[in-house]
Order: sequence, then C-alpha cells, then structure tokens
Amino acid sequence: MTSEEVTRLLRKAYGDEIEAVMNYMTNSIVLDGVRAEEIKESLQTDIQEELSHAEQLGERLKQLDEQPPASAEFEAHQHSLQPPEDTTDVLSVIDGVLDAEEDAIDTYRDLIDAAEDADDPVTEDLAVTILADEEAHRTEFRGYRKEYRSD
Repeated sequence: MTSEEVTRLLRKAYGDEIEAVMNYMTNSIVLDGVRAEEIKESLQTDIQEELSHAEQLGERLKQLDEQPPASAEFEAHQHSLQPPEDTTDVLSVIDGVLDAEEDAIDTYRDLIDAAEDADDPVTEDLAVTILADEEAHRTEFRGYRKEYRSD
C-alpha cells in the first residue's frame, strides 16, 4: 500500500488530465483564423497524450486498490484555459495551456516526492515519465508564445 498523499495526488493528476483533454478539445474546435491552425493541431495531438496520462494514472490507482474520480467528483480548476470570447485570441489559449502545464508539472513533482517518501517506486517512475511529457508540452507552448509576442 502507498500513502494517502500519493493517492490524493494521483487522483488530482487524473482529474487535471481529464480537464485538460476537455479544454484542449474545446479550444481546438473553437479557435479561428489562419494563425490558429498550428495551435489547434498541437492541441489535437496533445489531447491523445493527456488522455493516455489519465489512463495510466487511473490504472495505477486501480493497482493501489483505489479508483479514479468520476464526473460527480469533478471540480474544474483550469480557469485560464477556458475558450476565449474572441475566437481569434490564440495568445490567451497559449497562456492557458502554459498555466495548465505549470500546474501539472508542480503536481507531478509533488507526486514524485510523495511516492519516494512512501517507498512507492512504481508511482514515482510513472510520475517521472509523465513529468517529462508535461515539460515538453510547456517548452513547445513557450515557443508559440515567443512567436506570438514577437508579431
């Protein structure tokens, strides 16, 4: 068995990944304009990766005799990632993605620490692997932000 903190963080990360899938999908649908196409494509690619993260986290919870949260337990936190009123406001979506990635990175770092403290190397390894993906997403969207701010 692992610690309650590990379980709490696994459940938080699972919910965050599901919320990211929803917000990435919505933004990839609603954004308009020629400049939005690359961002929409990137979001569509990231949807599959974030969904895979959620599946892995859910499986880990199951292995620990827990279950991932269902919709009745869901609380939205990614307020900056809501679709913009101006559907050509690509920069606000980029900033929202960066906020979500920073939060995910913080959560996975906390999970790594908690798993190490709980002597749970399987969860620790999973968190390290997903952390690398989230850091790569952050780097990609930092690049987009630089491009949009230089225009």
